[in-house]
Amino acid sequence: MIWKPNVVVAAIIERNGRFLLVEEEADGAVVLNQPAGHLDEGESLLDAVVREALEETAWHFEPQALVGVYRWPRPGKPVTYLRFAFSGKVTRHDPGRALDHGIVRAVWMSAEEIRSARPRHRSPQVERCIDDYLAGQRYPLGLLKELTN
Repeated sequence: MIWKPNVVVAAIIERNGRFLLVEEEADGAVVLNQPAGHLDEGESLLDAVVREALEETAWHFEPQALVGVYRWPRPGKPVTYLRFAFSGKVTRHDPGRALDHGIVRAVWMSAEEIRSARPRHRSPQVERCIDDYLAGQRYPLGLLKELTN
């Protein structure tokens, strides 16, 4: 059997000193996470993060940079996540749009509020991505190459 990590994308969205997060149901609790989700077959990383942000927050997201790539083996579970975190801006909101199943709500929080809610983070990737973003870590989207054929 061949081992493969779960590839996920996440949107790091900051506006006026606040970050767009979601409260979502996971493992019997309501946790905080960036708008994030799995890469679908045949989908580019950029298309995936745009789709996930819209489905989970009803905000239209425009990726502008890669913040980082994060490998996280989940403790106590036989799964490893490979997260591609993108920063960018939201261009418009569809307040009447239904959010994905399991999403309680989208919420704007300051970095301090996010840090103080650490016990509610879905994973350590939540705070690490914010910290890297605040440290100015950005890589051009041109690093990503989509090869077909």
